[in-house]
Amino acid sequence: MFIYPQSNKIESLLNLIEEQYVDSVEKEELVEGIIPEILKNLDPHTVYIPAEDLDAANEELEGNFGGIGVQFSMQNDTVLVISVVSGGPSEKLGIIPGDRIITVNDSVIAGVEMGTDKVVGMLRGEMGTKVDVGIMRRGRPDLIDVEITRGSIPVYSVDVAYMVTDSIGYIKVSRFGRNTYQEFLTAMARLKAHNCQSVIVDFRGNSGGYLDIAISMTNEFLDKGDLIVYTEGKASPRQDALANGLGSCKDMGVTVLIDEFSASASEIFAGAIQDNDRGLIVGRRSFGKGLVQQQIPLPDGSAIRLTVARYYTPSGRGIQKPYENGVEDYHRDILARFEHGEFFERDSIDLDESLEFRTRNGRLVFGGGGIMPDVFVARDTTAFSDYYYRLRDRAIIYQYALRYSDDNRLQLQRFDDVDALKNHLDEQNLLDGLLAFAREEGVAYNEKDFRRSRQYIAVELKAYITRNILDNEGFYPVFHEIDEVLKVAVNQIQKGNDVLTFDN
Repeated sequence: MFIYPQSNKIESLLNLIEEQYVDSVEKEELVEGIIPEILKNLDPHTVYIPAEDLDAANEELEGNFGGIGVQFSMQNDTVLVISVVSGGPSEKLGIIPGDRIITVNDSVIAGVEMGTDKVVGMLRGEMGTKVDVGIMRRGRPDLIDVEITRGSIPVYSVDVAYMVTDSIGYIKVSRFGRNTYQEFLTAMARLKAHNCQSVIVDFRGNSGGYLDIAISMTNEFLDKGDLIVYTEGKASPRQDALANGLGSCKDMGVTVLIDEFSASASEIFAGAIQDNDRGLIVGRRSFGKGLVQQQIPLPDGSAIRLTVARYYTPSGRGIQKPYENGVEDYHRDILARFEHGEFFERDSIDLDESLEFRTRNGRLVFGGGGIMPDVFVARDTTAFSDYYYRLRDRAIIYQYALRYSDDNRLQLQRFDDVDALKNHLDEQNLLDGLLAFAREEGVAYNEKDFRRSRQYIAVELKAYITRNILDNEGFYPVFHEIDEVLKVAVNQIQKGNDVLTFDN
């Protein structure tokens, strides 16, 4: 047997297997398996996306998808509508929170232990296509049959914006998608209308997104000529992104919240604010992703997200953490940080003195693995207990909040103000109901643990209930009562530390 000389060894091997292998094989299946194996020898963020997964991979960042416009949760194997997208297809047809979706296209989906992903797959689809759903509503004996034409459903990335104090605003940004910059400007305009003098931008848990969106958002806070970020790679000459001086927030204080899950575009924003001594970074060391990917389409509709450059903060820091020991070790880094004590003690963090850099005003910062906050806030576990963990791991608090909201929806919907709803809930005997529900679900009561975790449990329960009624505008102001990082940030702003005048 002889392999004829060809320039492409992989293609030669595939042809040989297809023609001579003892059993029949599908060449395309071999190709689908080979590509990820090749890419895993590069960096952890260069990935292959099969054609059937590409739309789902893109829709979070692109800002919309085709669907019916409801947010739902599974309750006792039944799809319960939590909220309805304003102006979306379902709202136009009269579907309301509290409705239960029993059938989809004549298939019964209630009581059949169907996973959330499968339900989503049945309800989503191309815009303009139709789906029939059967709705059960309290007070109605029969199913309500509705034919819904799927529409464009927005994916929001600014979760909430509200005033924490009379002069301090708060914005939570969950990703850097195609529409995030416009959402951010709209949120900032709303805060300014309420006399916002200093803003807290929360990137905790934000894994990144589009580089250009991060640059546009950062530009709002910097003076003309300030360096935001620069990128450089083997085939990509250095490119500097400079502020154009037209930002709308240049005279406003800014504080950025980060944690171990803040990555990529979040780190670009935080790094630019820190290196230009423009504001304060509060929280814990960020993830450490300093690689730039370009999505390259392939002829069959699949794509490769290929790392083409590294990005550097204004001081010259490369914040990409090491990945030489392989993908598995790379992704275990967060667990290693936890086990090493980094979440609880700043001094447990090993800083590479060979990667020292200076900010504009000469403060010392380090490269080589994420953005180190100016103000470190340890993870607070003092109120956690085994009983609390059992409630959380079994989703008991969430499920009871769902049941309580559903049983009391007409009464709760009278409140359109967070404070009024919170005050109402404070007057209810919520915890007794929760503890009884927990017993029903097999979680035994523990008096000592409950006393230790009581405040956390009570606040989480109220936060979930307010979310069910007022969406994120209700959830975050209540949940922030137990948010130590936010409390530290507010305290620092009130001390005047969001305008940096101190030295290292």
